[in-house]
Order: sequence, then structure tokens, then C-alpha cells
Amino acid sequence: MDIIQQLAEEFRLRPEQVEQTVALMDDGKTIPFIARYRKEVTGSLDDQTLHALHDRLQYLRKLEERKEEVRAAIEAQGKWTDTLAEQLAAAKTLVEVEDLYRPYKQKRKTKASIAKARGLEPLALLIMEQNPAVDPEQAAQDYVNSESEVPDIEEALSGASDILAETVSDDAELRKRLRNLLYLRGTLVVRAVDPEEDSVYRNYYDYQESVQKAAKHRILAINRGEKEGFLKVTIQMPEGLGEQNVTRQYVKNESACGQIVAAAALEAYKKSLLPAVQREVRAELTDGAYEQAITVFSSNLRQLLLQPPMRGMITMGVDPGFRTGCKIAVVDETGKVLATDVAYITARSANTIASSKAKLKAMIQRWHVTAIAIGNGTASRESEQVVAEILRELNDQSIAYMVVSEAGASVYSASKLAAEEFPDYDVALRSAVSIARRLQDPLAELVKIDPKAIGVGEYQHDMPPARLDASLTEVVEDCVNAVGVDVNTASGSLLSYISGIHSGIAHNIVAYREENGAFRSRKELLKVPKLGAKAYELCAGFLRIRNGKQPLDNTGVHPESYGAAEALLNACGYACSDIGGSLEQLRETVETKGYGTLSRELGIGEPTLRDIVAELQKPGRDPRDELPAPLMRSGDIMTIEHLKPGMELVGTVRNIIDFGAFVDIGVHEDGLVHISRLSDRFVKHPLDVVKVGQIVRVRVIDVDVKRGRIALTMKGVPQNDLS
Repeated sequence: MDIIQQLAEEFRLRPEQVEQTVALMDDGKTIPFIARYRKEVTGSLDDQTLHALHDRLQYLRKLEERKEEVRAAIEAQGKWTDTLAEQLAAAKTLVEVEDLYRPYKQKRKTKASIAKARGLEPLALLIMEQNPAVDPEQAAQDYVNSESEVPDIEEALSGASDILAETVSDDAELRKRLRNLLYLRGTLVVRAVDPEEDSVYRNYYDYQESVQKAAKHRILAINRGEKEGFLKVTIQMPEGLGEQNVTRQYVKNESACGQIVAAAALEAYKKSLLPAVQREVRAELTDGAYEQAITVFSSNLRQLLLQPPMRGMITMGVDPGFRTGCKIAVVDETGKVLATDVAYITARSANTIASSKAKLKAMIQRWHVTAIAIGNGTASRESEQVVAEILRELNDQSIAYMVVSEAGASVYSASKLAAEEFPDYDVALRSAVSIARRLQDPLAELVKIDPKAIGVGEYQHDMPPARLDASLTEVVEDCVNAVGVDVNTASGSLLSYISGIHSGIAHNIVAYREENGAFRSRKELLKVPKLGAKAYELCAGFLRIRNGKQPLDNTGVHPESYGAAEALLNACGYACSDIGGSLEQLRETVETKGYGTLSRELGIGEPTLRDIVAELQKPGRDPRDELPAPLMRSGDIMTIEHLKPGMELVGTVRNIIDFGAFVDIGVHEDGLVHISRLSDRFVKHPLDVVKVGQIVRVRVIDVDVKRGRIALTMKGVPQNDLS
């Protein structure tokens, strides 16, 4: 297999483009580095395409490696043929390779292997020919021998049938055909283990649908119901279809030998082939569902992490609670904790609530709080009500609040990292700090939390842990590197996601910073223990240094391009000292001279030149700043009881799943916009229309107060006036 050519065809890229990209990967270059600083080589492939290319490359290499192992194993048995060589070369998946290897694989003792040991294989081959002139019983007589444990004709024919059955069940082409038939024409059938027992899986107690059309989120729900003991699941082949294919493949006529072959083939189908392909198709469905769920989870996480930060705001974090009160933390614009306290604003006593409200008012006024982040857990609704009352009473339009997801806050607050960061605070107060900070800078705070605990996925606890962790880690790395970090303020957690930096180097950077003070230049990073030349190449462009010796250190320009950047500035009538000042005319000047002409003069590619121009115009730029700000609220709030069909509201998309999107409309319970109601046009998947953090306008179509369910629609609701 020409892997480079196959990748080029699958990804619709030029072979040389793929070859050069693969060479970078094999050289140890990270995907964020390749995506950002090797655009000329890759043709400006983005990080998601590069991840997909890398994953497919690894699979194809594993496939080729396995093919070589199978070839060597069969050759060692002296059974290698040109036909096998062609079949193995044509195999596109590991499953097909294993099917081809199956007849030659060392097996545990089987009925067929016992029969072969008794010398019955020639009899099986003779019967397989199905010559009408051959009498199988008469032929079997020649193999009757008490010494070989074949005492009679019946035993001889039984052993031959066992060999025939194994031959049929090991047929790679037949297995492949049956597998395809089951996928294309099979039916997924689900029944209740106990129809009288109620559960969340009641919709699947008597359920069936085409295997080919089975929705991936339903596959995961059914799998979970089966795992929890409520459902039993089978995949059924249309009646007679499998048997017809097996007999058509092996039965030549209705002779006595043909009847034996037919019986053996049907036995192989029922006892071996059908159960095997059922397991394989079920595994394929589950695997596809996993991939879809991981893709959606990853997309949601990416959008959540890249939500714009609320800069320059002194923020109060409120971790709601009933019995133990609401934990309060005030942090300054940089996230430094200014004050912490506990307020019983959800207490039953009116006097207690009044005194707690007075306490919060005093904290807001003393620290000049301009934003309040309220966790969306237990007592969130009651806390939001009191906060809204406080803002009305203060009558200060500069203060607003937002209910934020507190998913993972408790995980972080009880972690070793939180204990190191806030050794003097108890777990609850750490959680309040986390809630405040995740409003200020979602990325910087959420990287401290296991991505699975952030709460923007579906069935994440059912996913293969290694695959899910790898995918989510890739997303975090891509986001952190896309934004870049200030090396003088970033936490070790944030630094550990930077290209070329692992947790050990991140720890060393923080330790060096604490011991020697702020870094003054990127070159100083080379003094950090274990941060060598290769790590420096991979990480330097993603680390920012504000007010350092070299103005370019506060940009995304890689040190390898400093010479080109300085030459560009000189060619356009500027100097390095102008960076951070007025460079509005830089792009216009470059466009006048021509990107192609300038890139040749500077000895760099045009994509790199465009990136340098963008960075010089906005040093230290954060791509998140170009996104719409989060939806903040103040004053009156609504409850689900206030909602009426037909009401139009503005909300924030909180989570996206295969069948729709959940939207926070400010009533504590998120409403569901079903996929069929996301747009006036057909929507293949919700991710094609909305994203986590997006502000949308919705219309209420149904409210179930008792069950806390709100049905919303975006169909026919104008969205163009929302930023």
C-alpha cells in the first residue's frame, strides 16, 4: 500500500503535500506548531485536519504492520499463495486482515482440529467436491479405524462435517459479505428484560429499527440500558437471507455429498458465522457512536474554551448552597483573590437573608465589583433571585451577572492543584474562586479541570477512556496554543498544554520564574532546566512576554522569523519600537507592494508573511476578543412558571447533542431546541447551525412545569440582529 497516495486521495490533498506533512510529524513536530508555523509545507492545513490526518496515518501504518505479520505467519506454514497475496493487499481494514488470517491462525483444540488429527481431512475435501457419483458412506468406510479413534462410518462423516463447518466459518469473503448484508438489511431489535419494571429506557422496551439508519445517540442509550440490565439487544438478519448466501456459496447440487455440505454450512452459519458478524456489526455501530459522541464533545469543548474572556472586570463568584450557605469569592481583574465569605442568601429566615444581602452589597461596593458569576448547581435559582434583587436595590447599571456552568468546579476545588494554589482556603471557597475566574477567562480556568468533568458532552462516561482523553486533550492543546499564554503569569496547568512543553517543563518554568523574576525575553527560556533547543523551537512562538526587551516577544511571530519581521518593518518605514503603537498603514503598504513580491524579497512564504502582518498590527492579540461577548443579565428574572408558548427570548447555547441544543434562557432550566427546529432549512447535525456559547433568539413552543422541560424553536425566529 502506498500510504501517502492513499492519504492524498482520502483527504483530497496533493501527494507531496501529504508527504511533507508526514515528514514533519515523524520529526516530532507537534500539530499546533505545524498548523501555525509550517503553513507553506502543509498548504495551510488547520489543526483539526492535521489531527485527522495523523490518526489515519497511524491506522494505515498499523494495518501495514499487521499485514506483514500475517504474511510472515502464513509463509512460515508454507501455505502462502498468489491469491492470498492479492487478497491481503486488497484488505482495507484490520477486520478484513484478521478474516484472511483466521484459517491459518493457531487455534485451541476444536472438533475440526481433532477430526484432522484423525486423518479425516481428505474425506472432507472429497465430500466438498460434491461429485454425484460419490457415495459418502462408502467413501467414509475407508477411514474407519479403531486405532485413529474413528470406530464407524457415522463418526467419520461427523468428523468430516466438523471440518467442512470450520472451513465455511473461516471463509473471509463470506464473512465480509454477511457482515455487509447485516449492516445494510439487518434490524436492531430491543426488548425489555422486565416489561413491568419502569426505567428511563421505557421508550426502548419494544423497539426496532434498521441497522443502517440507527441514530448514533440511540445506539449509546441502548448500550447503556443493556449494560444496566434493563434491555436485551439483538441484530437480526432478514429471515432466510443469510442461509441463502451460505448455501449458494458452498452447495453445488442435491447429491448425498451436497446434502452433507449444506447441513455443515448451515450449522456453521447458525453457530459461528451469524453470531460473529452480529458481534462485529454491533461493535461497528458502537464504535461509530463513540466517534460521533467524541466529535460532538470535542467540538463543544473547543467552543466553550474559546469563549471570550471578560477582561478588566472585578468579579464576584457565587457557589450556591442551601444548608451550608453560598460561598462567595471576589477576584480582581487578574484573578487574584481579594476576599472570601459565606452568605446565607438562600436561608429560610427573612432576617438571615436580609443580613446576608447587606453583606453582599457591602462586598460589591467595597471591591467595586462589576460582574457576578453564579454557579448553576443546587440553589442556583434561589441565589440568582437574591442577586437580581441586590442589583435592583443598588441601581448600578454597570454591574451585571451571569449564571455559569459550575461543572468540574468541585473536581478542581478538591484537587491537588487547587490545594497548592489555595492552601489556606477550604474546598467550598476554592470552588467560588473557580466560578469567578471561569467568567473572567474560561480557557485559563477550565484547563485545570479534567475535560470529561466540564459537562459539555453526552454519554462521556460510556466512552473508551483512552480515546476520549486523547481527543479532549488535543482540543485543549489546540485552544491554548491558538490563544497563546503570557509566560510570566500563566499557571503550570496552562503552560503544560503549550506545544513542546510537558508538565515537568511547565513546573520548571514556574519555578524559574519564582526564583529569578519575570522572563525578559523568549531566549531566556533556554535557561529553564530540561527546556532544550527542540522544545524551544516548538513552544517559543506560543509564549508571550509583555514589556520585554524584544517587542516581537509579545507577538505570535516565531523567533525564527524575527529577521523577516524586522526587514518587513524596515521595508514599510517602521521600526521594532513601533510595535504596539500605530501600525494601521502596515497592511495597506504590504498590499500595495504585493504579498508575493515581499515574501520573495524576505525569503518567507506568503502565509507566514500574512501571519506576521496580522501579529505586528495587533501584538499580543487574542482571537477570542473578536467573538461576541457573553450574555450578561441584571434586574428581574423569570422562572419556568412565567413562560408561555409564543414568547420570544434571547439565550445562550449551553450544550449540543446529536438531536438538538440546550439553551439557557434565564429560567434555571435549560430549554431544548430539537434538531428539527434549529433552522428553516434541513439540518444534518446541530453543530452545523449552533455552537456552545452562541447567543440565540428562541421562541417557546411548550412548557412542562412538572417535569421541568421547555421546548423551544429557532424556526422563523430572526437571528441576524444578534452579535
